[in-house]
Amino acid sequence: MTPETITELLTELFDTAVEASPPDRWQIVDGDSRLLILLSEDQSWLRVLMSIAPAQDAQSLLAQLLEANFDETQEARYALYQNVLWGVFQHAMDTLTAASLKQAIARLIHMRQNGLSEAFQKVAESQIRQIIYASKMQGQSIETTMRTLERFYQEGVMGELSQDEEQRERVLGAWRYQLERLWDEVGDEG
Repeated sequence: MTPETITELLTELFDTAVEASPPDRWQIVDGDSRLLILLSEDQSWLRVLMSIAPAQDAQSLLAQLLEANFDETQEARYALYQNVLWGVFQHAMDTLTAASLKQAIARLIHMRQNGLSEAFQKVAESQIRQIIYASKMQGQSIETTMRTLERFYQEGVMGELSQDEEQRERVLGAWRYQLERLWDEVGDEG
């Protein structure tokens, strides 16, 4: 792959939004997201970066993001740099194909669109599993566990006391859904 083919590919994918500084960098800015394509000084390596979220928003989810690097992000990775969580793809230029670059850009855009929601969902599911495990260890049923959660909401231990009835019911409905979905999956071993 050459810098010229990168410019052509990016122009095809993003039309006129491409800010090119060939032979070693390109940038596509769309609202608050940024896609950067950088070549190493000797032009042997390509790095594609897409901003995902402020680093402070990702701090509590770093373990889940690193696990995603291992198992879910395919050719891309999460990385922190200059107080930003980035999606990153790196590849040797001599073996890079247009199809691989397109696929990597699509993966980075997907990571951007999902933001931190997948990592947050993993944390939430883990916490729900812990609640189920503790409830089962105390011999509670799903109904008893749900009543306890409802009481916690009424007392302000969970949720906001300022929530109106509709908001509270929506949140409790989500809790019920997750409890029902995961109840049989969680055994005595946690």
